[in-house]
Amino acid sequence: MTAYSTVAVPVIIAFAISVVLGPVVIPFLQKLKVGQTERDDGPKSHLKKSGTPTMGGILILGSVVLTSLPYIRSYPKIIPILFLTVGFGLIGFLDDYIKVVLKRSLGLTPMQKMAGQIVVTGIFAYYLLHYTDVSLAMKIPFLHGQTIDFGILNLPILFFVVIGTVNGTNFTDGLDGLASSVTIMVATFFTVVAIGTGSGIEPITCAVVGSLLGFLLFNVYPARVFMGDTGSLALGGFVAACAYMMQMPLFIVIVGFIYLLEVVSVILQVSYFKATGGKRIFKMAPIHHHFELCGWSETRVVAVFSIVTAILCLIGLLAL
Repeated sequence: MTAYSTVAVPVIIAFAISVVLGPVVIPFLQKLKVGQTERDDGPKSHLKKSGTPTMGGILILGSVVLTSLPYIRSYPKIIPILFLTVGFGLIGFLDDYIKVVLKRSLGLTPMQKMAGQIVVTGIFAYYLLHYTDVSLAMKIPFLHGQTIDFGILNLPILFFVVIGTVNGTNFTDGLDGLASSVTIMVATFFTVVAIGTGSGIEPITCAVVGSLLGFLLFNVYPARVFMGDTGSLALGGFVAACAYMMQMPLFIVIVGFIYLLEVVSVILQVSYFKATGGKRIFKMAPIHHHFELCGWSETRVVAVFSIVTAILCLIGLLAL
């Protein structure tokens, strides 16, 4: 296949599918009354978002899957990426469905959610080891061509990286267009690297770029639909899978810094709160809410986080 058919075409097709599905799926979600519930202790500007349909991640998943399937035969390395993306997306879908359709506020229990994530990650690891020639040795940023192999620790590290990235992406989904905008940058980074290194995964990275561009038409402030856990967990799986297929999990710290910042802010906030008997480091966690409560507008937070990610992706290219 030509570069055009594996780069431009998937972007255009995924974008078109997402745009076409939006006006169909969003009214359907509204009829199901799968509305978002906002926290009373959060920024007051978010209270008006209550009732906005969530589970919009099915738009992202649908467009990515439909666009990627025709490329599987010629590009088999997209199979594990597609699996991890859809696998985590299904976990998110179950969580969303239980919360907003069955009206059980907690959704999946933490144990159920973690068990599902471990199973999906385990299948991904097994496929990687037995059905691909991809090594678990990791490329070291800024040491061109150098890799590091952790031996027997490779598998535990894989579980930590995958599940950590997925949950970091999930925490990033808290403002209109934030997770979508940041992940477009990351997916574009992986596309450039895939083309430059001949990794053979560019059809799905381009499909994610196209689907998110289409989804942003409905998700940008003021959002008509939220992606929910269906979308955020799926995107986290996509990022982690791409990184492993190109031996680049260490690069997630650079290009996915916003994901890391979000999850670390929550960990620090909770730990400090418990240790001090109620004191807080941030006004609110995840950290994007802290900036909002400091007076930043929602659109400013999204713009700054996206710009930071774009710059870090350029640094990531220099680090190759």
